[in-house]
Amino acid sequence: MTTAVGATPELAAEADARFGSIADPVEQALAVLRWAGETFGAQFAITSSMADGLLSHLASRVIPGVNVVFLDTGYHFAETIGTRDWISSVLPITLHNVTPPQTVAEQDLSFGAKLHDRDPDLCCELRKVKPLAEALAGFTAWGSGVRRDESPTRADTKLVDWDAKRGMVKVNPLAAWTQDVVDGYLAEHRIPVNPLFELGYGSIGCAPCTRPVAPGEDPRAGRWAGSTKTECGLHT
Repeated sequence: MTTAVGATPELAAEADARFGSIADPVEQALAVLRWAGETFGAQFAITSSMADGLLSHLASRVIPGVNVVFLDTGYHFAETIGTRDWISSVLPITLHNVTPPQTVAEQDLSFGAKLHDRDPDLCCELRKVKPLAEALAGFTAWGSGVRRDESPTRADTKLVDWDAKRGMVKVNPLAAWTQDVVDGYLAEHRIPVNPLFELGYGSIGCAPCTRPVAPGEDPRAGRWAGSTKTECGLHT
């Protein structure tokens, strides 16, 4: 991928060092997003799984009309689609609803039914990783809601990083947030939350590969339960 002018590993490293000194997590996130909006303008987008509207709300405070990319895999819970529609109707965002080149039925014809059970990595590649790569090709920088406290694989997440695979700057404004900070912000601003959380889900992905978690269980234990898979590949 051709690197856009101004998007460099050095730029990412300088910004990460600068914003890392902000103690208040909300102010830190807003500062990172404000910088991304001012630096990249319309060439910046955030992604959302529609677990809630937190990142969309934060970003729209400093970047009205911010581009929000949602991967509509064809396997989402109805509650997730409803949350997407709710968020896009109440927040000043520009929604990009991205779908894979094949429908679920077409994929079943090509690879057999329930590919997610037999080869979840390939299913994620076809329905998430490749569609996101194509969607982000028109942008210079992107942001996600990844947090360090979510799992050991995310413990070293930087506020501003260099996405070498895509040749883009990647921002993670919520990297330093804890669940308590998340819950407080959601409550204070009355932000839409996916109703599946009330049914015991700790982390929400595609319906065939996500189950509720038991009290005290790791929130992401319900993703690809019974396998060694812990990430879909979007953030690696």
